[in-house]
Amino acid sequence: MFFNHRKKADEELMRLMQAGNNSAFTELYRRYSEKIVRYFYRMLWKDKAKAQDFLHDLFMRIIENPSRFNAERKFSTWLYSVAHNMCKNEYRRKTFRDAVHQHKGLDVIHERIDEIDLSKDEFNDALDRAILELDVEDKNLYALRFELELPLDEIALALECPVGTVKSRIFYLKKKLATQLEEYNPINETAWKII
Repeated sequence: MFFNHRKKADEELMRLMQAGNNSAFTELYRRYSEKIVRYFYRMLWKDKAKAQDFLHDLFMRIIENPSRFNAERKFSTWLYSVAHNMCKNEYRRKTFRDAVHQHKGLDVIHERIDEIDLSKDEFNDALDRAILELDVEDKNLYALRFELELPLDEIALALECPVGTVKSRIFYLKKKLATQLEEYNPINETAWKII
């Protein structure tokens, strides 16, 4: 029975789950748990325990009330929308500024360095610090596009805005990150493929 579920579409698995099929849930969890925990990890200050807690809370909501899923929507888009709303609620409870101050080593170095030879790891550390300083909407956009690698149309559905708006926001987000990281003179295209 489990193997049969591997070939089914997400939306079909949700319909089966709504009908009481527990193995359909197992398959959905297998497909999405790793991606969603990475999303929560990025969105929630790289706190592994919090990311795991949010992952479990999200899937508990699905188990407890599978009828909340609208079969007219794409499951992955709906799932990311719910995850995003959970993060927004967490931000309301604990402001981003407070979280940044509680973690050591998150201050971005502001002194200008004329010649610097960065390894990819050093650049990634600087990028992570810059992402932590983004507002929740930009951080969410970054996670959806560059962490989860969702297509633009899916991001537009998740954020409930036109694809053109998503493209524009991604352009300005990349520009903002490039400005924040200009001291690193990102000539190295390999490192900047991350952005």
